[in-house]
Amino acid sequence: MTTLHLIDLACPVCERQFRSQTVVATNGYGGKRTDFHERAAGMQPLPYFVHLCSTCGYAGTTRDFGEGVEVSALLRDQVWTVLAPALRAALPSGSLKYEHAAKVAAWQGHEPRYLADLFLRAAWCCVDEGDIEAERYFRRLAAWRFADALAAFDGVPDDERAVLTYLVGELWRRIGDEAQARAWFDRVPDEVVAPDDQGWVLEAASQQKHEPREWFG
Repeated sequence: MTTLHLIDLACPVCERQFRSQTVVATNGYGGKRTDFHERAAGMQPLPYFVHLCSTCGYAGTTRDFGEGVEVSALLRDQVWTVLAPALRAALPSGSLKYEHAAKVAAWQGHEPRYLADLFLRAAWCCVDEGDIEAERYFRRLAAWRFADALAAFDGVPDDERAVLTYLVGELWRRIGDEAQARAWFDRVPDEVVAPDDQGWVLEAASQQKHEPREWFG
């Protein structure tokens, strides 16, 4: 069961004071999908790890609303021009919150790996929301940003490269691009630096290439 707690936040863009819910505890998970999406028992916690100002659309983690956070005039203009018009009357979905957080992070110049994680979580939220087209859209964005991180000289530590290479392949497989998926799965062996510890990644890449499954087992 997911336990939530109300917190007070101040938007650094429009200066609005508002309350948001954040995750205090999640007791138990119902397994992990092959794209590392964990299924919590009861209420899904993902939408509550990020927060969104319903006045201007600015979004991010709790620290992005922390005391002393300053935003540039350019970022403030981007938020009002791009994010505010996208707000809906109803409560924002988890995927919208992560999408806005990713756009804000991109405008702030965050690294591709950080953006990829936000887009991946947006895709996971879409799974829970039943929005297949949006799920594929966010998976593409996540795959591209993870690929950018892997291409950078110091974008990913050596001991994480095999896992992220596998994940990019799995994202393309779930999108439906089998050719790109196989190409990325084939790269996994070259990225393994500790065979004894990373054997599971090799097995997962081979499994998803030849006889894919939806859950780790």
